[in-house]
Amino acid sequence: MSGLAILLVVVAAFTHATWNLIQKRAASAGAAFIFASCFFAALIYLPWAVWVLATGKVTYSPEVLAVIAASGVIHLAYSLSLQRGYQLSDLSIVYPVARGTGPLISSIGGFLILHEPVSVAGLTGLALVVLGIVLIATEGRLRRFATPAAALGVRWGLITGSLIAAYTVVDGYGVKVLLIQPVLLDWFANAARLAFMLPVMAPQYRRARDLMRGKWRHAVAVGALSPLGYILVLTALQMGAPLSFVAPAREMSMMVGALFGLFLLGEKAGIWRLVGCAVLLAGVVALVVGK
Repeated sequence: MSGLAILLVVVAAFTHATWNLIQKRAASAGAAFIFASCFFAALIYLPWAVWVLATGKVTYSPEVLAVIAASGVIHLAYSLSLQRGYQLSDLSIVYPVARGTGPLISSIGGFLILHEPVSVAGLTGLALVVLGIVLIATEGRLRRFATPAAALGVRWGLITGSLIAAYTVVDGYGVKVLLIQPVLLDWFANAARLAFMLPVMAPQYRRARDLMRGKWRHAVAVGALSPLGYILVLTALQMGAPLSFVAPAREMSMMVGALFGLFLLGEKAGIWRLVGCAVLLAGVVALVVGK
């Protein structure tokens, strides 16, 4: 695995944390903001996608089209599942379960489907990443998972994490085996989300416009940064980085996000959140050693 591939995953983690920070500041706009950011993403990356198509850097086949369609559907299901989980339970329950389950299942998929080698260091790193995610998101209050009220959050977190794993494995197969250009895979997946959301958002145009007042620049920023982070991840996969490394390593965004919250938003960081950052970083180092 090349140093450049590792660098791409690290930059992707910072990019992911950055657009999440921006999106958090526009959270009151809800689904209207998601639709707007998807629209700007499609617009911003359209010239790149058209250039790739025009230069013939894609091989058309039923399998390629099936992977692109599957990626779009799974990404949409992921967005809806995550939103539903947040409606029914606390973020501090849903988010760590989803982000921890996603790389865990993705790595297993890398072992079983893409036949990536298994190492003790790699497995140890994966376990540390998952533990670090949980510690950062819950600040060590693991007993919250045992309460009856957390059952819905855990259930939707598991569903969301499974969808994260599904699109990670599908997209990994698309760029590593079928050699689909990362920008095309991401652009068409985003276009599918827009197509499915349009019939719901169109009748609510006036309300959505009011909700987006003062937030358009945030939508442009998220539209530019969100695809970029994922394209970097897919590019690292296409360069030969194992899925069992990339899936957990990209969760460094949790650590970066926690540090952003501490230094940029003035949020308090308890000892367990800082311990979680250290554990997650140790896990990523172990993953690098294991590959």
